[in-house]
Amino acid sequence: MNITEKILARASSKDNVEPGDVQFANIDKIMLHDVSGPGVIKTFEKLEKEGIIKVDKLFDPSMIWVTEDHFVPSVDKISAENIAKLSKFTNKFGITKHFKYGMGQYGICHTMSHEEGLVSPGELYVGGDSHTNTTGALGAFACGLGHTDIAYAILHGELWFKVPETLYFKLNGKLPENVMAKDFILRIIGDITTEGAAGKAMQFGGSGISDMSVESRLTLTNMTTEAGAKNGIIEPDQKVFDYISERGITKCDPVYDDDDAQYEKTFEYEASELEPLVAKPFSPQNVSPVRETNIEIDKSYIGSCTGAKYEDLVAAAKILKGRTVKVRTEVLPATISIYKKATENGLIQIFIDAGAVVGPPTCGACCGAQMGVLAKDEVCVSTTNRNFPGRMGDLESKAYLASPLVTAASAVTGKLTDPRDL
Repeated sequence: MNITEKILARASSKDNVEPGDVQFANIDKIMLHDVSGPGVIKTFEKLEKEGIIKVDKLFDPSMIWVTEDHFVPSVDKISAENIAKLSKFTNKFGITKHFKYGMGQYGICHTMSHEEGLVSPGELYVGGDSHTNTTGALGAFACGLGHTDIAYAILHGELWFKVPETLYFKLNGKLPENVMAKDFILRIIGDITTEGAAGKAMQFGGSGISDMSVESRLTLTNMTTEAGAKNGIIEPDQKVFDYISERGITKCDPVYDDDDAQYEKTFEYEASELEPLVAKPFSPQNVSPVRETNIEIDKSYIGSCTGAKYEDLVAAAKILKGRTVKVRTEVLPATISIYKKATENGLIQIFIDAGAVVGPPTCGACCGAQMGVLAKDEVCVSTTNRNFPGRMGDLESKAYLASPLVTAASAVTGKLTDPRDL
């Protein structure tokens, strides 16, 4: 069995599972945020109103964690009410891991999961958001679910899963300078399309993955969602163990491929052949080399679970240091802990000196909510993960997806720019 199959087998108390099998599996961790949380609460209220069930206790409050990230700072009365609902919910059921906006550490859920050591290698982790796949870079089975499935999992501590086929992506060699993990995953999505991994697992390996930092790997698994994957996953190594140890996880139960592990299909890439890319509107699969896309922009956005990890900010600062932006530029670190580290190491000062605006951790403009949404006909280059019509604002705005290096370089020139050309 491969790593995805072995985690699902262990969680189902089975010696063996195969793609297509449907199993009830025990869940280790569950995540809610200020959009999915109120949705789950509404599901509970509906069930109680219809007399189907009375929700007076949860399976295990310690397995649940909550963060406020999508509509913070609260953008309107509804988003403010949702925050209040979350607090009442976590207080009622004794959920202690509630990371509240404006009260110290909080941030984007898919960054908090690893930044706070909330998920470990080998665990089965589900969240009320499609990009929960991100945390598979630690060697966990991580996938996003809808409100009803999350509600069931919270009540019962288990859920059914269909064992997916696995697509294996092998990267040989070291990424060239100015090429990032974002460029690699855009290349993959461009090749297999946004439906190419629908309902399947996407596993990454090879010497190029071993060479990557943990934060780079997180970019890969994050965007498996854009290929339709059920989950993205990478076998854990010493880099992962060192990373989680720094965040308080000293014991875990990692899982690895068997020697005879099978995959539905293997894709092989040479790192030396990769180059800086952008995904043009209106799809992550609409990929082109940056040097072939000479487009003027109105805005540069460095943020989100995909592109505002500490490593991403370091990359952007490398470009912006000593330069001045020519277009509206926003930098939003993914969590307060990353914000603090960036402040201590001088990155925030670099961004401010370059003319950028630095904002609080929030999903914000990535999901078209607030803190920098686009107007009609505006063009943005962004470190985010989606660019369908209206994703970042007006239906007639355009978002180009790119790495932090490309996004920062474009901010300096006012047009889509390959960082190698600065």
